[in-house]
Amino acid sequence: MRSFRQAVEANDHAAIEALLAEDVVFTSPVAFTPYTGKAITAAIVRGVSRVFTDFRYVGELAGADGRDHALVFRAKVGDREIEGCDFLHLNEDGLIDAFTVMVRPLSAAQALAAAMGAQFDRIAEEAAAGGA
Repeated sequence: MRSFRQAVEANDHAAIEALLAEDVVFTSPVAFTPYTGKAITAAIVRGVSRVFTDFRYVGELAGADGRDHALVFRAKVGDREIEGCDFLHLNEDGLIDAFTVMVRPLSAAQALAAAMGAQFDRIAEEAAAGGA
């Protein structure tokens, strides 16, 4: 999904948030329970942008109907190299209604969990305030 990829690569959080459906469900690679809603998902994406360094997309796949997309990325979390994939599903209005992230290797996922855990109070505050 070109518009999402461009927004992420430009670190344009307003554009990212504009692409999210109000009822988007975000499934984290390091939390068991999914998060529902535009505000919390946007806040998580902002948190991730503070944690990842050297982030770049390296591949993209699209489903035949144009509603399912996979964006392969690489980044660093601290000194750990991380490889992952953003799986996006679009609703009938073209907005992201499902956003699932998977990452590897385990050591990088653990570093991500620790780094995001340190961000989570700020993420919750941003979500409650409706933005950064």
